[in-house]
Amino acid sequence: MTLAYPLEDPRTAAPSRALSDVLDRLGVRLAYAKDAEIYAQEDEVEFLYQVVSGVVRTMRLNADGRRQVGDFYVAGEMFGLEPGPDHQFTAEALCDCQVQVVRRAAVRALAGDRELDRAILEATRRELQRMQEHVLLLGRRSAREKVAGFLMSLAQDHTEDTVRLPMGRQDMADYLGLTIETVSRTLTQLQGDAIVEFPELRRFRVTRWAALEDLAA
Repeated sequence: MTLAYPLEDPRTAAPSRALSDVLDRLGVRLAYAKDAEIYAQEDEVEFLYQVVSGVVRTMRLNADGRRQVGDFYVAGEMFGLEPGPDHQFTAEALCDCQVQVVRRAAVRALAGDRELDRAILEATRRELQRMQEHVLLLGRRSAREKVAGFLMSLAQDHTEDTVRLPMGRQDMADYLGLTIETVSRTLTQLQGDAIVEFPELRRFRVTRWAALEDLAA
């Protein structure tokens, strides 16, 4: 999630044309139904993935049985990039999804192409940035600040009147390190303070940008 509002938002920055071309040319497009597993925690890293449509959620089960949501990936974004040989998170379809999948070995066969090498490095950098920003979000002092930062990351640069909220309250809670009751209560408070409003359960609009930015800063 993006809290510092950089010029290039890792949530909206598209992979380079070189990498997208490789995914399109060498990959295969697969369909996943809602909640279907794309890969599992501790699976060997074999593929690169890019969301074509829908939303993908990454999550892991901790030793105490609690679920931790890693991030949410939307159309155009890559996921499954790992520094080691195994996946640290499970990837699941948050809703019906289409995902472009390509074997890493096929990409490695093209190694040496400078543009492709730079594209892979940039995609890995953006993934690291997302992880760092999630850590910063979890370090926020209050639930109000965490929820505000989450909503702001979804709403920034959005051109429509309302912003789609593809994930449910439990997913938000597991991403923010809160309980579902705390998330629901905080959303109700933000709406009561006329900072955001929810015309639908899964859609919201920001009614006081300055107030939300102050909380998210």
